[in-house]
Amino acid sequence: MAIDEGGAQAKTRGQSVADSRAMEVASRVGLCARGVIYVLVGLLAVRIGFGGGGGKEADRSGAVRTIGEQPYGRVLLWALVAGLAAMALWRLSEAAFGQATAGGDKWTRRLGSLGLAMFYIVVCIGVVQTALVGGSAGTRASDQTSKDYTARVLQWPFGRVLVGAFGAVLAVVGVVILIRSLMRKFEKNLRTDRMSRRTRRIVATLGVIGGAACGVVAVATGLFTLLAAVRFDAGQAKGLDETLRSFADTPAGPALLIAAALGLLMFGLYSFCEARWRKAPEHDAPAEQSANRNAR
Repeated sequence: MAIDEGGAQAKTRGQSVADSRAMEVASRVGLCARGVIYVLVGLLAVRIGFGGGGGKEADRSGAVRTIGEQPYGRVLLWALVAGLAAMALWRLSEAAFGQATAGGDKWTRRLGSLGLAMFYIVVCIGVVQTALVGGSAGTRASDQTSKDYTARVLQWPFGRVLVGAFGAVLAVVGVVILIRSLMRKFEKNLRTDRMSRRTRRIVATLGVIGGAACGVVAVATGLFTLLAAVRFDAGQAKGLDETLRSFADTPAGPALLIAAALGLLMFGLYSFCEARWRKAPEHDAPAEQSANRNAR
């Protein structure tokens, strides 16, 4: 009994940390960092669609290089590091203690939060390398990185199965993101009651189109990875930049690339809106928190 009570108390303390004001601030800072990256990726992809781009990749490494080349670029990069670290910390707290929103304790949501935390940790490490080295030396195109990792895994026992499974999961996740965006599921996490009618329409448009674009890109990237497994050819795997460029090779031509780029840009703008209007824990589960306070 004592062990059970101790475990319950530890969980309660952990949940208090996850729902604290500090973690709320971390989530908002992290969302702003995500917004900066996706806005820059979208802008770079738009330039590529119109025949420009300046040799930069339309991916996170290209976005980071763009930031590093600005006046006080290294200071900006360290600010981005802080934002990405905050994002990773927030997702880790969700994985450990569940999300404050409804359905946050489902194991699938916790597993998803853990995956996102690992993703932002990797991105954060890449930005730290760039900030320490300076310029563009610390970044690497996602396309070559994807091919290198895929080639290594393909050589493992059951490597083709692992690569194929990863590609299939990524494609399914993309479909889920697409459907949830079109159904406007993201609005349940927002304080829409604090928005004007016009603002709510704008935020909804950004969330639907931006989320749908992210879903489509994820599906395409997953299918390319699955194709690499089927053909046992790491060269078929594509990162974000090459996936976006492949849209220009479709019958729709550069127009599809530009549309996807604008979608990613809108997702970046939506990230800023989510940072502004995301529900705080005390608004999501007031009854539960009140019960916890009374129990104390």
